[in-house]
Amino acid sequence: MDIINEPLKIEEKSMAIIEEHLQGMNIPFGEKQVTKRVIHATGDPTYAGIMAFSPQAVKTAVNILKEGKNIITDVEMVRVGINKKITGRLGGLVECFMHHPEVIKGAEEEKITRASFSMHWAKEKINGNIVVIGNAPTALFTLLDIIEKKEVKPAFIIGVPVGFVGSAEAKEALEMQQEIPYITLKGVKGGSPVAVSITNALLKLADG
Repeated sequence: MDIINEPLKIEEKSMAIIEEHLQGMNIPFGEKQVTKRVIHATGDPTYAGIMAFSPQAVKTAVNILKEGKNIITDVEMVRVGINKKITGRLGGLVECFMHHPEVIKGAEEEKITRASFSMHWAKEKINGNIVVIGNAPTALFTLLDIIEKKEVKPAFIIGVPVGFVGSAEAKEALEMQQEIPYITLKGVKGGSPVAVSITNALLKLADG
């Protein structure tokens, strides 16, 4: 058995296999690039059938990233995985406030998740920037609530929290709102690797 050891060749082979899985599916170019990265990260071709994009989502996100907007994440795992080199080259920062002392204290006092409280706490930082939620449905519910109350207006949302409690409902709520452009999923799948792969795919498109 021939083993491929070169990283570039491994990726090329992977993408060729993924392309075979997508044959016959009429997916626009930008959405296809994002979908392929998600499948590459998860090893799960069924993601092609559950990705959900607002109109012109990829083009919109790419243009926002080119403007040097910051990226705010719900958890550290997402922040760590996002390509800082490209983000910085475009003029933006990647930030997460889960471990900020005020967020930890506030979440304990209100008896809510830190990811949820961080959305309240970071409203000024979120405003006009991109929010990436890959883990906590509570963070997405909170974000959508404060958007509806006109307390904050992010430029774009990547909302793909994972889990059997609230995940599908939070993503459905994101898909139902029409104010903020988004990328999300249908159902309970998702997670930090998915959020990271979507964000990095968009960054690569923005970086040319």
